[in-house]
Amino acid sequence: MRSGEPLNPAREIGCGNKSLQIGIVAGETSGDYLAAGLMRALKKRFSKIEFSGIGGPCMQAEGLHVLYPMEQISIMGLDELARSLFTIITIRRNLFRFFTRKKPALFIGVDVPDFNLGLEEKLKKQGIATVHYVSPTVWAWRSYRIRKIRRAVSHMLTLFPFEADFYRLHNVSVDFVGHPIADEIGMAHDRFKLRNDLQLQPDKERVVAILPGSRMVEVKRLGSLFIQTAHALQQAVPNLQFVAPFANPQTQQLFSTLLHPYPQLPFTLVQGKSRQAIAASDVALVASGTAALEAALLRVPMVVAYKGSWVSYLLVRMLAHVDYFSMPNNLLPQPIVPELIQAKANVNNLVSEISRYLLNPDEHQMVRDAFSDIITSLRCGASEKAADAVCAILATQVAR
Repeated sequence: MRSGEPLNPAREIGCGNKSLQIGIVAGETSGDYLAAGLMRALKKRFSKIEFSGIGGPCMQAEGLHVLYPMEQISIMGLDELARSLFTIITIRRNLFRFFTRKKPALFIGVDVPDFNLGLEEKLKKQGIATVHYVSPTVWAWRSYRIRKIRRAVSHMLTLFPFEADFYRLHNVSVDFVGHPIADEIGMAHDRFKLRNDLQLQPDKERVVAILPGSRMVEVKRLGSLFIQTAHALQQAVPNLQFVAPFANPQTQQLFSTLLHPYPQLPFTLVQGKSRQAIAASDVALVASGTAALEAALLRVPMVVAYKGSWVSYLLVRMLAHVDYFSMPNNLLPQPIVPELIQAKANVNNLVSEISRYLLNPDEHQMVRDAFSDIITSLRCGASEKAADAVCAILATQVAR
């Protein structure tokens, strides 16, 4: 290809009239969203491309041929793994057989490293190039996994710049692509229009978003705590209401059941719309995870809380190399997001931290200003950059 000539993926890869076959597996709501953006970008580059694997509604909308329901490989913690281990091993074995027969041009594992890395390692040994999209937190804990990643992954795509530096240091082929959510989220939002769209009560001056997690196990562990915190906040802060978005009807129904003892609490429950709910709020109370990053990108002050099984928590603490659970604190020069984990995640502590933001405008604005720097660093056109990296890997495979 001549210097300066735009990439023509179909010509470079030599697909001819055949459809380009891509294997792809995501196991979480956030991974489903990221994978769908990559699929959409790849479809712009190839007129004939087919995707097979595991994914949720976003990937299915982009044409994924689903081999297993995404929920069957979505696990959290050692206790959940133990209950689902046989099913997960069986699915991974069957996927390996399927992809070795189908021989896709590339396999893309999106997040869920405990599932995908093992599959990627086996596929790579069979001569199938493997891309892992969303770095495992190997920089934060269990750094010994870098050896397995090097064996399993032909190329890593990271959402955060410091992750790419880590992989280069350990001789793993990598591209930093940025975060798709940063590409989509603007700096300014009409908070009052969003509140109207969500049918929040117009007479309530302050709004707190409550996000106890996207999975049943998270809502079971955090739902009652977050509701009790809302009840105490209502008594401590005037003109307050709450909005809680949910990833699916099952988690919303569970939370609604937990709300029954508090019929007077001004809660609005919505299906989906997590981004709108966070952007409409003054403060967010979130489970540690993607919601924390989303709140930072929306420039909404937050409090992060989490409770897991003590076995999982103690194992993480023993093997951890960083001091903070939430991604915003790892992206900022100085941590500013309160993190209340395990026993520290109690009503008194949560009320104290949330009230501090609700009642102190200067501190509220300071946090918003700090989050602006995160947006700038992650807004890179992630899905398009990821698709460019995939095309380059495919071209390299053909050149061999």
